[in-house]
Amino acid sequence: MTPPELRPDVPHSARIYDYVLGGKDNFEADRVAAEKMLEGMPSLRASMRANRRFMVKAARFLARKGIRQFLDVGTGLPTHPNLHEVVQGEAPDAKVVYVDNDPLVLVHARALLIPVGTGTVSYLDADLREPEAIFAAPPVKDGFDLSRPVAVTLIAVLQHIVDDEIARDIVSRIMAPLAPGSGLAIAAVTTENDQQGGDHTVQTYNRSGVPVHPRSRDEVTSLFGGLPTVDPGVVFVHQWRPEGEDAETADKDVAMYGGVAFKN
Repeated sequence: MTPPELRPDVPHSARIYDYVLGGKDNFEADRVAAEKMLEGMPSLRASMRANRRFMVKAARFLARKGIRQFLDVGTGLPTHPNLHEVVQGEAPDAKVVYVDNDPLVLVHARALLIPVGTGTVSYLDADLREPEAIFAAPPVKDGFDLSRPVAVTLIAVLQHIVDDEIARDIVSRIMAPLAPGSGLAIAAVTTENDQQGGDHTVQTYNRSGVPVHPRSRDEVTSLFGGLPTVDPGVVFVHQWRPEGEDAETADKDVAMYGGVAFKN
């Protein structure tokens, strides 16, 4: 699949996310779209921060469970802390492969390739809709031992796959070659917490040319393909093993469901 061109005149989900979180790697089109979203859903910033904390909690949890190979699909722009900083902070020898097909992420890939431990950090320019190409690429084919567990993180990316059946198939194909004991962390957009504000945000994304499909809790749970989720299951991301700012975050302000599962 041909990677998308860098279009500064067209809003992009990764750059909108970057702007809302206070980053500088965005363009005017992204800022305009983000401000329209914030008008209808002022809690968007709190929701995105909670989602970032979920990534940290999930990655740390998986590393503490002994997994030493991490495949982060749909990486987005570098935002501190990056997944490898979390994982190698727990397990210095962990290997991390970031996967994205965004040209702006590719530009910033070097910022993602600096290990904080003795393990490796690689960047793969590939599309999550082509899992077989991901596993055939040298960073995974040569860098990972697929007879050992791998942790897959799909954080705030599956909402851009608007067809539920296709989204479930992608997850299934990613998990199929992985060994028992492999982990899967998913966070995906919902509007169940705030129908009015959530619908406004989703419609703004779609009108801006960024496809987004919100999902119910049951629909997000189905993305795990029957893999058993760990307690507390699929919940609003700030409710997943809460810590720090999570306790101060209201349910109505978080438009993301998340969960972690293991392959039997």
